[in-house]
Amino acid sequence: MNQAAKQSSERANQSGDSQTFVKSLWGVRYQVKDVSRSVKFYTEQLGLKLDQQNLPAFAQVSVGNLKLILSGPGASGSRKMPDGRQQEPGGWNRIVLQVDDLPARIDTLKKAGLRFRNEMEVGPGGKQIQLDDPDGNPIELFEPAAH
Repeated sequence: MNQAAKQSSERANQSGDSQTFVKSLWGVRYQVKDVSRSVKFYTEQLGLKLDQQNLPAFAQVSVGNLKLILSGPGASGSRKMPDGRQQEPGGWNRIVLQVDDLPARIDTLKKAGLRFRNEMEVGPGGKQIQLDDPDGNPIELFEPAAH
């Protein structure tokens, strides 16, 4: 970074504008078709905690510092975009949930009938696998490599 850019960045940080308006990561929003079905999945299958719900439109589940906002068809977070595009479930961006003993967890979840997108992958950072929630939203289960 050149000296002028560094000084500009320091001024922005001191004055409270520019990059510092974000207070923290609040959570992740998933579009779902049936909020109560999604709450059951996330709480019963993955063990997340139910924080709040306003059925049939909305619920929030959490684990640790992660809040997962589940927006059904009637939720304000699911409304059409100004250009007419409808928000819908699916895609490839995903939450990543850390687990212990990933192979055993995969076996348990497969026996419970959960849908996996792939087989377990192993890399230098650890092991991971992707599964779908009931609406096709992706979840990555991740076990970090031992260092």
